[in-house]
Amino acid sequence: MSKKSAPEVSRREFLGSACCAAVGATGLLSALGSLRLMGAAASPTNGPQLPSVAGAPITGDYKALVCLFLNGGNDANNLIIPMGSGYNAYKSARSNLALPEASLLPLAPKTSDGRSWGLHPSVAELHRLFDSGQAALLANTGTLVYPTTKNQYSRGTVPLPPQLFSHSDQQVQWQHSVPDKPTSTGWGGRTADLLNAFNTSDKISMSISLAGKNTFQVGAKVSQYAINTGGAVSLAGTTSSLNPTTLDTIRFRAQKDIFAQSQSSLFETAFATASGEAIVSADLLNTVLAASGTLATVFPSTSAGNQLKMAARLIAASPTLGLKRQIFFVQLGGWDTHAAQLDNTTPTVGTHAGLLMQISQAVDAFYKATVELGVSNQVTTFTASDFGRTFRSNGDGSDHGWGSHHFVVGGAVKGTELYGKMPTLTVNGPDDTTQGRWIPTTSVDEYAATLATWFGVSTTDLPTVFPNIGRFAKPNLGFL
Repeated sequence: MSKKSAPEVSRREFLGSACCAAVGATGLLSALGSLRLMGAAASPTNGPQLPSVAGAPITGDYKALVCLFLNGGNDANNLIIPMGSGYNAYKSARSNLALPEASLLPLAPKTSDGRSWGLHPSVAELHRLFDSGQAALLANTGTLVYPTTKNQYSRGTVPLPPQLFSHSDQQVQWQHSVPDKPTSTGWGGRTADLLNAFNTSDKISMSISLAGKNTFQVGAKVSQYAINTGGAVSLAGTTSSLNPTTLDTIRFRAQKDIFAQSQSSLFETAFATASGEAIVSADLLNTVLAASGTLATVFPSTSAGNQLKMAARLIAASPTLGLKRQIFFVQLGGWDTHAAQLDNTTPTVGTHAGLLMQISQAVDAFYKATVELGVSNQVTTFTASDFGRTFRSNGDGSDHGWGSHHFVVGGAVKGTELYGKMPTLTVNGPDDTTQGRWIPTTSVDEYAATLATWFGVSTTDLPTVFPNIGRFAKPNLGFL
């Protein structure tokens, strides 16, 4: 693995970021209740000590889920595009957003609804994974309280997700999957709570974010641990060492001793506990990463590429960390393409094309890394996003929509298939609210429950993770 130095920060920056990582999305030191949660979450249980040798083989019962969040709302109408008899209607509705039919990468799913589809030309790597069976596509998925038809939507006869077209609300609802009930946890966090017992150590959390705090990984028992693409955040000039006389080691031990002192208040105790554990955890993780070998797989030097490279390094280190289940959160922003979505002179390039290319290349490299590590069947990567975007152009881009299309990648994926139901691509048609905002025909609950079931959540426990899953017809969509 790459031995790039872990990021070093000032004491003020470290305490802020590390303590926030310990409590996840809970407000740092915001109330006494939060302090109690913070103290409990930051203190690992007395599990077995970690092995001293890095590079141990990954066992066959290991599994990892990787959530790739496309922040801002991906225009999936230009990810999966009609070809043949459906292309002219697409071109008419999308006007300046329409991609040339000749540029599309044709799809040949195992089953078909009679329509022909192609992928955006920027996702050549994903197209190859689809054709070779390691990737599947999922059509028209979104937040739902209940299954909803156009008639029910128009008449208001079923509850709808609150603030349907709001970025912040839909991001949170995608990540916790319970739009009609108050909840402080995400579905990834609830999954981690149930399955953490698979792990032989919890010195490092099974839920690691490469993109800061998020709702998805917030659990009641397992806290998300936010790190950077260079490793865990550590204080500048402080690392443990076998040599007790180095200044770095002296500072490291002094900080541990300071935070271990008895405190006079709950506030101070919680802060000291979280800070002390964060220092130890950062040093432990960076030591394990530094001792790991080097991946032969070459990753693109992009935001998505660097995040997924670190996820691959952490998967390689999982035996040393005592982890048989890991959940990762990776995020790429910039998908809110109201303007400049395409290049005015070349429709196949522009903001959206660049983002899709970055994702395609990074996911392809990550899949190759899992093959290199021998865990391609044990790691599943999936996309999520705020919402889709309007089918109709706003003149320079697309506006906030609802249902969207997604992809899932991994050796366990039943690929070369398009799951779910593609909408009728007609503005004001049977699947449209207005402007080509598609009413989802697959719920986030069904999508996520399929992933969680593969990860190890039992049928009995599924309603614990997804309280609304009983409202939907397909708790397992069959793509894994």
